[in-house]
Amino acid sequence: MARIAGVDLPNKHVDIALTYIFGIGRASAAHICEKAAIDGKRLINDLSAEELNELRRLIENDYKVEGRLRTEVALNIKRLMDIGCYRGLRHRKGLPLRGQRTRTNARTRKGKKKTVAGKKK
Repeated sequence: MARIAGVDLPNKHVDIALTYIFGIGRASAAHICEKAAIDGKRLINDLSAEELNELRRLIENDYKVEGRLRTEVALNIKRLMDIGCYRGLRHRKGLPLRGQRTRTNARTRKGKKKTVAGKKK
């Protein structure tokens, strides 16, 4: 099992296995395979040590992945919350940020329903 950027990659096609690294999607994985001159349809276990080292080097030098990327995203969200902008307030309240309706739906962000008692007559 190959290990790149602190992630154990499964024995799948190279272009699919690279997507297991946080920050690398299908397009980035295809671009990395192209740069490293590796066929994306080969299995990870079929790669030589030199090819794996080339992949590691490319990812380390050209992409922000895993811990560095997670830290940057967390700092960006914290910055929005600190300056008190609309998106920061929505993050703070745990509500959707991008204009979705919240009267119905939005259960993933809002959590389980909180029942409010109806009026008594």
